[in-house]
Amino acid sequence: MKKSDLLRKSLFVLALAALVASAVTVPGCTAKQGSPAKLKFAISFPAEKSKTPLDGRMLLMIAKTGEAEPRSQINDGNSTQLLFGTEVDGLLPGQDTVIDAAAFGYPLKSLSEIPAGEYYVQGLLNRYETFHRSDGRTVKLPPDKGEGQRWNAKPGNLYSTPRKIALDPAKNDVIKITLDQEIPPIPPPQDTKYIKHERIQSKLLTEFWGRPMEIGACVLLPEGFETHPNARYPLIVYHGHFPYTFDGFGEEPPDPNLKPDYSERFHIAGYNRIQEEAAYQFYKDWTGKNFPRVILIEIQHANPYYDDSYAVNSANLGPYGDAIVRELIPHIEKKYRGLGQGWARFLYGGSTGGWEALAAQVFYPDEFNGCYAACPDPIDFRAYTVVNIYEHKNAYYQDADWKKTPRPGLRNYLGEVGTTLEQANHRELVLGTRSRSGDQWDIWQAVFSPADADGYPQPIWDKKTGVIDPAVAQYWKEHYDLSYILQRDWKTLGPKLQGKINIYVGDMDNFYLNNAVYLTEAFLETTKDPYYAGEVKYGDRAEHCWNGDPTRPNYQSRLRYHQMYVPKAVERLLKTAPLGADLTSWRY
Repeated sequence: MKKSDLLRKSLFVLALAALVASAVTVPGCTAKQGSPAKLKFAISFPAEKSKTPLDGRMLLMIAKTGEAEPRSQINDGNSTQLLFGTEVDGLLPGQDTVIDAAAFGYPLKSLSEIPAGEYYVQGLLNRYETFHRSDGRTVKLPPDKGEGQRWNAKPGNLYSTPRKIALDPAKNDVIKITLDQEIPPIPPPQDTKYIKHERIQSKLLTEFWGRPMEIGACVLLPEGFETHPNARYPLIVYHGHFPYTFDGFGEEPPDPNLKPDYSERFHIAGYNRIQEEAAYQFYKDWTGKNFPRVILIEIQHANPYYDDSYAVNSANLGPYGDAIVRELIPHIEKKYRGLGQGWARFLYGGSTGGWEALAAQVFYPDEFNGCYAACPDPIDFRAYTVVNIYEHKNAYYQDADWKKTPRPGLRNYLGEVGTTLEQANHRELVLGTRSRSGDQWDIWQAVFSPADADGYPQPIWDKKTGVIDPAVAQYWKEHYDLSYILQRDWKTLGPKLQGKINIYVGDMDNFYLNNAVYLTEAFLETTKDPYYAGEVKYGDRAEHCWNGDPTRPNYQSRLRYHQMYVPKAVERLLKTAPLGADLTSWRY
């Protein structure tokens, strides 16, 4: 062997020995940089909080600042703090739940990635209950407790008092956290002269879920309801997220001492006052001489998956569509003197409510006389925000051989991206597996998917990787792709929907919801026998919740849905009511 070869061999052996030595750690020694993190959190609850075992999702929040509790600092934006989670099943009082480097996190994937420093830490247990459904499946889910399916505000959830501590992932520390607090119950809303709160036990939903299940509504009564006992009224359903009481109706002027807040979304100081002024203006309009006299309701249909059921029948949520249309609405019309006919019922809403307004009109075409859908959630799954679930292979990254370009999830009117689809879905995955985060992507999946063998919704894509399941996509298409269903069934649906479909969206919708509207409009404009005869409008540079009003900025128009759509609905009613219909008793 040549000397040069011998030298190279010796150097190779020395390098290999050094590499092996660097991978070995001596017990008791501090881990070196690049080795697995040692830091652990041990979270438990005391017996006084529960003497029985608990199921749920154990969450750990870590924040840089203490301006708010860490549980209030988790979001999709750039201000979000850290979140880690793991499931617990039959957790006993005093028993530790360990969260370490193996626990999946958001936006950092692991505790090992946290820089050493001082942080505010907090634990929380989102409690699950067991449901024995009528389809034979048993599932563990977080029931709504009157808070609108918000894990950080759900009554009965246990959490710890936040504390500031020094953290170093490289140290072999075990941080003990005791869930010493419990979120208290929410008091029921109070009725007023104009606002009533109705709840009924649904026979349909109770049968599906295997336990008593209620739905309800916040009812806004017209001016003169008590002094016109013989009047019978049209009914308008205002769809949207969970309402504690009727949204945007203020019987008192704004508090002059109200401390102004700042809207990051609209870059406006004092947006809380703008909202209160709009609520008071709606009260004045509603009770004014010229406003149409109708019954206006907001549905309360929070469920174990979300603050809202999407107002349709679903394999995973049950027959919420039928419960609303066949049980709740007739109850309200009977109690509050509604006209009780499809020609006298209308729908409107924005975002989730926009999708629901269109969906209810499509699935119950004879029960409603028109819908006004603003910024609707994806109504064509070829544009499931920015994903074509039928053609794309991955939801998180564009299909390509060599590039890995992330798909955006949130933007502003300038197109600046605030989060990606992967980030938004990973936040939900940390909050809960099997569609149990109580958040947006999971509820779409829960509503649109068939039930899996384990009883939970079949994933449309792998929550970690984004790989799309084409078989689930086809199920979605046939059952909930509203644009496709309209095209597939126009021969029978068209005559029932003529003049009833109206859609409004900003062309810079924050969640790219305008993409699906473009596709739907392209079909609607080709309809014949009959032509759809509605309207589709776009707001120039308007963001989410634009309602079709080009005369006001988005931050104002989004607060005026009622003034925009109630007169439109009544105008259509007067043109289309059948002969002999009551068009007088309620027009005083």
